Amino acid sequence: MITNFIENYAKLIVSFPEDVNISTNVVDETFTEITINANSADIGKLIGKNGNMINALKTMANGCKAKDGVSYKIQVLSN
Repeated sequence: MITNFIENYAKLIVSFPEDVNISTNVVDETFTEITINANSADIGKLIGKNGNMINALKTMANGCKAKDGVSYKIQVLSN
């Protein structure tokens, strides 16, 4: 659920949506790592000014923690 939201949201923000890939790594039943791979030209757009954009995504993921009990770590990497 959260991974689909993050993927769709990231594709709306960036200039090259075809380069956005989301991968998840389930560490255990209470922790999941989400990695956003994007074009290097779009990294700044995903992070945002002073980190506001990525912090908003992290806040949304923390809201999902209250529902399903899973903690999420979000990383942004360039292709």
